[in-house]
Amino acid sequence: MRSFSGTNVRLSEDRGDVVVLTFWGSQCGVCRRQLDVLDRSFSTYRSAGLHMYGISVDDDAGHARQFVAAHPLGLAMLEDPAKDVARRYQIDNLPTTVLIDRGGIVRHIYRDFGPRDEALYLSQLRELLNE
Repeated sequence: MRSFSGTNVRLSEDRGDVVVLTFWGSQCGVCRRQLDVLDRSFSTYRSAGLHMYGISVDDDAGHARQFVAAHPLGLAMLEDPAKDVARRYQIDNLPTTVLIDRGGIVRHIYRDFGPRDEALYLSQLRELLNE
C-alpha cells in the first residue's frame, strides 16, 4: 500500500512484530476518536515491536488527504483506494481494527469503537506484545 507521505508499505515486512490495522473513513466521527486512542498506544508501545497503520477506505482520495493533513498522527496512514486490502480483511464496518500477532496471525477483530474499547485494546495489545 502507499502511505499518504508517498512511501510504499508491505505488511509482510512487519512479520515478527505485532501489527495493528485500523480501517477508517474521513467522514466517520467515531474513526477520528479511535485513531487518536490508537495513536497514543502506538507512541507508548512502538519501541516494544508494535507497528500500526491507519488504512483509508475513502471513495474520495481528496477527503482522505485533507483528513490526514488536518490530523497529524504518529502511526502510518495508508491509502486503499480500490479497497483491495479492505476486501481481504472482510471490512464491512468503520472503524474496524485488526490485531495481528508476531507470527502474522489475525488474533482479534474489533468492529466499531465505544468508550470501553480503549481498555480492551490496551489489554489485547499488551498480551500480544508480551508473547
